[in-house]
Amino acid sequence: MQKCLTQSPVSLLQIIFYEERSFQGRSYECSSDCSDIHMHLNRCNSCRVESGCFVVYDRPNFMGNQIFLRRGEYPDFQYMGNMMGMMGMAMMDTIRSCRIIPLHRGQFRMRIYERENFGGQMHELMDDCESLQDRFYMSDCQSCNVMNGHWLMFEQTNFRGRMMYVRPGEYRNLRELGMSNIMRISSVRRIMDIIFFEERNFQGRSYECIGDCSEITSHLRRCSSCRVERGTFMVYDQPNFRGLQYLLTKGEYPEYQDTIGFSDCIQSCRIVPVHAGPFKMRIYEKLNFDGQMHELTDDCDSIQDNYNMSDLQSCNVMDGYWLMFELPNFEGRMLYLKPGEYKNIREIGNDIRFKSIRRITES
Repeated sequence: MQKCLTQSPVSLLQIIFYEERSFQGRSYECSSDCSDIHMHLNRCNSCRVESGCFVVYDRPNFMGNQIFLRRGEYPDFQYMGNMMGMMGMAMMDTIRSCRIIPLHRGQFRMRIYERENFGGQMHELMDDCESLQDRFYMSDCQSCNVMNGHWLMFEQTNFRGRMMYVRPGEYRNLRELGMSNIMRISSVRRIMDIIFFEERNFQGRSYECIGDCSEITSHLRRCSSCRVERGTFMVYDQPNFRGLQYLLTKGEYPEYQDTIGFSDCIQSCRIVPVHAGPFKMRIYEKLNFDGQMHELTDDCDSIQDNYNMSDLQSCNVMDGYWLMFELPNFEGRMLYLKPGEYKNIREIGNDIRFKSIRRITES
């Protein structure tokens, strides 16, 4: 019987800086924010992230051009900046400061403003925005207030170009954060990431996914292992969020074909947002919201025992994110539901009869 996969997060966040390229010369191990790496090394030209996520800067005191780093090896900062197409990074001589990006378990929320000092248009974000211009008709973002979560702001649409890391706090003038030249913000995303690999044990080509992906095979030939860096995801064994489903939380999944029972490989994935408010849904015995109706605000380990319902064919999710299970006690195949009306659950649930339901809450 299948269960949601949950891996224990690594508690220690660590990055190792080296004076020379390719991890040569003197080194400095860092497990906290560092405002001036030159207090420990003469220069920094390569680094290795052992665990966690970091932002590194080319000036002291968390100023200047920035790069977002997750676990991995970075043998040459200058070359990496050039390959990333980040203006100013290709000529970067050294790394001067770094910040740890803490794991965020709550909801994401920020307000963006068109002008300095919270002036002009204001819009509130709780999810990614690939184009401020297309979504809000904003040609620029000069200040922001981050209430919850950790975010990256990008110079170009679709999360490309130079970036700027913002954590909870007020930013009255984003242009004063020390970029090498003026940067206009065009897209914004939450720091929630999953990395897919073609082979088991994190081998072969990889694809870093920053949001919903309807067809992973458009990026990789296949997907046989994955690593969830941040957040919670549903993965599917068919494209377009269809087929068998599984809930993955932060951790490593080196051979999930054997573990979760997918016959082939992961084909699509969705981010599961964190819901901080109440949970509420209505379940119906028959199609199109007909027959017996019961309202849920909590988990239900057996629909039959609790409501004397032998079947569940439609539902209306008003608040929160839920999982429906094929068997009592949250066992067996599952179906992910977000707020919305579901007139025929069997159409999207592989003709499964569902026997228990639970909320997706913070672990």
